[in-house]
Amino acid sequence: MIRILVADDHAIVREGLKQILVGVEDMHVGGEACTGKEALAKIRESNWDVVLLDISMPDKNGIDTLKQIRQERPDLPVLILSMFPEDQYAVSLLRAGAAGYLTKESAPSQLVNAIRKVAHGKKFISGTLAETLALELGGDIDKPVHESLSEREFQIFRKLAVGQTASKIAEELFISVKTV
Repeated sequence: MIRILVADDHAIVREGLKQILVGVEDMHVGGEACTGKEALAKIRESNWDVVLLDISMPDKNGIDTLKQIRQERPDLPVLILSMFPEDQYAVSLLRAGAAGYLTKESAPSQLVNAIRKVAHGKKFISGTLAETLALELGGDIDKPVHESLSEREFQIFRKLAVGQTASKIAEELFISVKTV
């Protein structure tokens, strides 16, 4: 039985995931968390086979949560489930230690397949992402400038784009204003 922790700040998403997985014989959603801090606490309390993690959460974003999980439980597969398109985050999150990346637009069957794959120690990427990576390696496409940013740089630019001030961003991310 694959024991799954679902970490997403939206209750309706958590419920939907549980409904999808309740009918899968070899999977059990054993816990849920609505913040990054709560997810880390539940990971410390129990043994999980897979964590489904949203990257956009209110207190501690999924990127920082993933990094902390990697430090504390490097063996625990983390499957990112996000509303953000693969081309924005997937590669950087895989480099940061995620076992796989799925968008919330994915089919339920793809979710089940991804959970099984990462639970067995493998990586999961969609066919679309695999094709994009193959094209990039072959040099057949021009890479948009934003894709060369680190996840932290991209996070800061997203905050700037919605009008947050440098001082507010620095305070939220625990960095100096000069770093922003």
